[in-house]
Amino acid sequence: MARPFIHCGVDYAGPLSLKEGRGRGKRLVKGYISLFICLATKAVHLELVGDLTTDSFLGAVKRFVARRGHVTDFYSDNGTNFVGADREFQRVLHSQALKNQLNIVTHNIKWHFIPPRAPHQGGLWEASIKLVKQNLKKVVGSANLTFEEMYTVLAGIEACVNSRPITPLSNDPNDLNALSPSHFLIGDLLVAPIEADVTQLRMNTLSRWQLVDQIRQHYWRRWQREYLNNLQQRTKWKSPKKDLVVGDMVLVKEENLPPLQWSYGRVVEVHSGNDKKVRVVSIKTKGGVIKRAINKVCVLPIQQSETVTTVPPNQRTM
Repeated sequence: MARPFIHCGVDYAGPLSLKEGRGRGKRLVKGYISLFICLATKAVHLELVGDLTTDSFLGAVKRFVARRGHVTDFYSDNGTNFVGADREFQRVLHSQALKNQLNIVTHNIKWHFIPPRAPHQGGLWEASIKLVKQNLKKVVGSANLTFEEMYTVLAGIEACVNSRPITPLSNDPNDLNALSPSHFLIGDLLVAPIEADVTQLRMNTLSRWQLVDQIRQHYWRRWQREYLNNLQQRTKWKSPKKDLVVGDMVLVKEENLPPLQWSYGRVVEVHSGNDKKVRVVSIKTKGGVIKRAINKVCVLPIQQSETVTTVPPNQRTM
């Protein structure tokens, strides 16, 4: 047992177009997203950096460590900024002056690089980068945000990703709470502050910070909808799948939920079709008992892999 981010993967995304400041006549500059992901809890931490240099990345690492704690092992690809950061850490660590002041065993950072030109071996942070950026450009569009405004948007995206459910907190049928990466970070669910729904307002009528709220709310709705759709994908049936049973905890697909809110429930009754398979379930939620088709619910815990029937090579048809 250990706290999050002891072993951490890191990757970059971008570039993003940022304004140098508020007001007219400000030129656009590039910015990048530095993503840190805990290899145990899958919690995500996002930092906004100005360029791809080693110095900018070292600044992001220092901010990350100051908030999340010391990291013993970093995992990444062979980017020049990552290689440069590793060299800088090793140079400072082996300096004689630092050895006399710090315990190098507790402050050492080991860097692990995947083989060159093998991004599939960094699938964990590659998938997280996709999770973060696939809707970011869609919701930002032509709104050129400042560095501060984009940092606020990224903080909201980080909260969205870290609020995703993993597994039920207990087997108690009356417990409607699920474990999320945020539990490992703050010990509880992340909650968004009370704010007005500005998704339907025209962009030219919004203030700058209302625009930031609108971008974050649009991102939440897009990301939650696509995330739930990914969880409900139906692949080719090659082996029987378990039906829902009474007591299963499920995630209910609901429209227009506010940011960081998920609809959880427990199955209290199942309804079978003519084929004796469960097609509809009655679910106990915090708002009462509702009835939903099984394509509108996702069972927790989320299974990462399924058993697939394999065919011996000598029996395969050409």
